[in-house]
Amino acid sequence: VQLQASGGGLVQAGGSLRLSCAASRSIFSFNTMAWYRQAPGKVRELVAAITSSGDTNYADSVKGRFSISRDSAANTVNLQMNSLKPEDTAAYLCYALYRGKGWDAYNYWGQGTLVTVSS
Repeated sequence: VQLQASGGGLVQAGGSLRLSCAASRSIFSFNTMAWYRQAPGKVRELVAAITSSGDTNYADSVKGRFSISRDSAANTVNLQMNSLKPEDTAAYLCYALYRGKGWDAYNYWGQGTLVTVSS
């Protein structure tokens, strides 16, 4: 399975960016897909997640500003980021979880796409 993240870039504070994660198989085959981020010197943190049933979850720091969604036609999971702040600067990584039979679980990571927010 391959996950390809795109859409990062440099934006001024208050601006918007839209990240996309393209999967090599149907995004609906995964139990959960998510975006994580990691800033230099900081631990990786969950930004937003969406389950196969469409339930979503967000980090408190991005609630009301970010929105995760699925595009079935493009087979992508997208992260719309509005009202960006300098503290949102990080590498954003796409993640997918597939639960097999019993205790089997498979975690997949894409490469990061860098988001830089200038003040």
